[in-house]
Amino acid sequence: MAVLDQSTTEQLKSYLTNLRRPISLVATLDDGDKSSEMRELLETIASLSDKVEAGFDGTSSRCPSFMITADDGKSEVEFAGLPVGHEFSSLILALLHVGGHPPKQDAELLDSVRDLEGSFHFETFFSLSCQNCPDVVQALNIMAALNPNISHTAIDGALFQDEVEKRKVMAVPTTLLNGEPFGAGRMDLAQIVAKLDSDVSAKAAEKLSSKDPFDVLVIGGGPAGSAAAIYTARKGIRTGIVSERFGGQLLDTLGIENFISVQRTEGPKLAAELEQHVREYDVDIMDTQRAVKLAAPNGDGLHKLHLESGAELKAKTIILSTGARWRQIGVPGEDEYRNRGVAYCPHCDGPLYKGKDVAVIGGGNSGVEAAIDLAGIVKHVTLIEFDSDLRADAVLQSKLVSLPNVDVLRSTQTTEILGDGDKVTGLRYADRDTGQSHDINLDGIFVQIGLVPNSEWLTDTIALTQHGEIDVNENGATNLPGVFAAGDATIAPYKQIVIAMGEGSKAGLSAFDYLIRSDN
Repeated sequence: MAVLDQSTTEQLKSYLTNLRRPISLVATLDDGDKSSEMRELLETIASLSDKVEAGFDGTSSRCPSFMITADDGKSEVEFAGLPVGHEFSSLILALLHVGGHPPKQDAELLDSVRDLEGSFHFETFFSLSCQNCPDVVQALNIMAALNPNISHTAIDGALFQDEVEKRKVMAVPTTLLNGEPFGAGRMDLAQIVAKLDSDVSAKAAEKLSSKDPFDVLVIGGGPAGSAAAIYTARKGIRTGIVSERFGGQLLDTLGIENFISVQRTEGPKLAAELEQHVREYDVDIMDTQRAVKLAAPNGDGLHKLHLESGAELKAKTIILSTGARWRQIGVPGEDEYRNRGVAYCPHCDGPLYKGKDVAVIGGGNSGVEAAIDLAGIVKHVTLIEFDSDLRADAVLQSKLVSLPNVDVLRSTQTTEILGDGDKVTGLRYADRDTGQSHDINLDGIFVQIGLVPNSEWLTDTIALTQHGEIDVNENGATNLPGVFAAGDATIAPYKQIVIAMGEGSKAGLSAFDYLIRSDN
């Protein structure tokens, strides 16, 4: 079976017409199946453009792998492993950017990349099922394409497990700089550059603070925030949207089968489509910005939003759509071993535990789905549920009990995450029926026990429930005039994408109604 189907091959050929200079693909291969697939892929790419040359005399320490270099030898991007799945887009963009096609990024930011001085060799460990990994891989590839002092190697952790073990990589994406830890989790180009050059971060904050006041400022870029921004922008009022990562929880969601009118999609795909829809309107999108404080108007009629970067934004009305995050167990060892055996995204980190023993904590739909998915990768899965019965749908439970490498522990309370100082070694739990304590030897623990709203930073400003949810009325209004809220961070029941979109739309219309009825 061909590595690329006919349709994908034709699309790739079209993309390669954008190459502005010749590039070389230099592979290091052996006699294995993955090497054969890589050879076929590179030969196919080379056949699609006279600006691409493929060679197979590489000397990399990792096999299979291949380098992408420009004819001037000043760009160096390497893939250790086959960049397919979520990383295929990273391959296409790397080919284009090393080949001189300009990245679609802010011009000032790209100039900052070109101006970086020093020697930077980045390595990123990824998995082909990780939705956040391409953001990091693509950002670092851009840097390597623009600055001859920067190189980047993207490494498929599932294919190079010996290296993963040796370098103690327990989650993806994990990035190293010159052999030392640099970052874990999603990072975009601006965040990476800011970590390398503090002046860039200061200039970005100053630029944000100089923006004119917004009529509506939406905080959060998930389904609720996107819907709110679209509705207010369509009313012709000045709209901005601030988010830590556009798409929110969607970026960590693999399969979506209950989004009405769309039989099946994936979270990252839907997030990209939401952003594209928002950009159809005159909305100022300010991504990778973390809100830390909201101040009520002090006579000028403007709410002030303070960001972690030091920037301050002003707006006549605010829509809070900050969503939620994975709930933690709250036991000793969890924080200590986070990303060192304690994980929250089975789709992202599951491939790193191939052939190992893991546990999933949580017996709802997300926990049972995680156990089913992991059972096809790991050696053994232990599902731990606090209650006496699982809460997942019957069809999922039926699938779960049919798997030979899954055990289910009910009426079980996790009391401690065990480790050796470097990584997880096991888990301690109490049998709730007998009170007896037991230990399990494990390599990884996946926590799937629900969500907690991202609202702590609002405690002194907005009325919250005892569970931290933002209290709103039927119109999405909070207790503070001019401030509305929508989505998973609020008291709205049933945390679902389609419900969040509806609540966001309602909050947007409510904000518009507030503006036209006020004196602001």
